[in-house]
Amino acid sequence: MYKKVFKRIIDIFLSVLCLPILFLASIFIIPMIWMDDRGPAIYKSDRLGRNCKDFYMYKFRTMKVNAPDIRTENNETYNSDDDPRLTKVGKVLRKLSLDELPQIINVIKGDMSIVGPRPNINDHGEHQLNELEIKRLEVRPGITGYNQA
Repeated sequence: MYKKVFKRIIDIFLSVLCLPILFLASIFIIPMIWMDDRGPAIYKSDRLGRNCKDFYMYKFRTMKVNAPDIRTENNETYNSDDDPRLTKVGKVLRKLSLDELPQIINVIKGDMSIVGPRPNINDHGEHQLNELEIKRLEVRPGITGYNQA
């Protein structure tokens, strides 16, 4: 009952409370991203959600337009403070975790939860899911993971 009803109600309530923060932050962040790199401010990433349903996860764009997708040996996204693909504004957004704010929209839409496992990138079957990844698809992915919370 908690996982199906109460957690969703809490997610919606907290997300609606955060909407003014998202709106106010967007007023400043969107023009800064555009002035820094002249590209779109919002990045849509194709992800796998609950029950293998794919969805677009929204984030403020932190990398240069058409930056190459670099992966580590275990297929995780390469992430470093000195990544040359990051824009100047993107470095600040990531350091403050402000790039994650648009995911509030994903929570309201029902694609994500506030706390849950991070969503897998939808590579359309190119990567074979292991047991843990399959188990994680039984719940809504989260903006923040259980370890961080």
